[in-house]
Amino acid sequence: PDTAASSPSAAPELPGAPDGGDKDGGQGGEGNDGGNGEGQGPEQQLPPTEPGFATDLAAGISMPVPKGWKGTSGAVGAGLTTGEHACPGDTAETCVRGGVFSAPAAAMKLTAGNPEEAAKKDITVNATESYGGKSYGKITSHEELKSEAVTVAGGKGYVVRWKVVTEKGDDGYVESLVFPSPVSKNMLVVVRSGFDINKDAPKLSVLDEITGGIKAASVGEDGTGGEV
Repeated sequence: PDTAASSPSAAPELPGAPDGGDKDGGQGGEGNDGGNGEGQGPEQQLPPTEPGFATDLAAGISMPVPKGWKGTSGAVGAGLTTGEHACPGDTAETCVRGGVFSAPAAAMKLTAGNPEEAAKKDITVNATESYGGKSYGKITSHEELKSEAVTVAGGKGYVVRWKVVTEKGDDGYVESLVFPSPVSKNMLVVVRSGFDINKDAPKLSVLDEITGGIKAASVGEDGTGGEV
């Protein structure tokens, strides 16, 4: 589908995703290495539960969709993308200038005791899947821009942001944000972001607006989204 996105910020392998993910959401080997763009969006795409927001029902959150972006809601996972273009390292594949994807940590096989530990563990995987592999070549170096506690959707979370230098194509910003789900305090939610450093890419301020606008999902009349 046209909502699928390769790197940067390849969507997490989610349960049922055809792109190398196994039934319980394995990381599928090279499935995200620039990917083939198939099945990298949220599993079981759903209509938006709220206009202007992309909703991740499993995580119980909604992310605001900026003007000019494409938002995709899912039963497990949600995604925001903008600026589709041919990947610099493999022009047969499609990359995006900016991508923000959410999923429960468990769906991404990310185990950690708290948001700080999870974010610090995930940033390396995020960077490699977003800007490593055939799409951008290997990451030659990175610089940590941010590593700090944040409040997201009323919960105490943690964010790590890197600037990465790639072998091919644009360099980029990658960010891993982890916080407790507003519908289940025992569930950690991961939001992975990747922005190209390019005149056609969105500014970092847009990423801050997106993450600052994350909120608890509106529960549907049939109860989807989970009760607190």
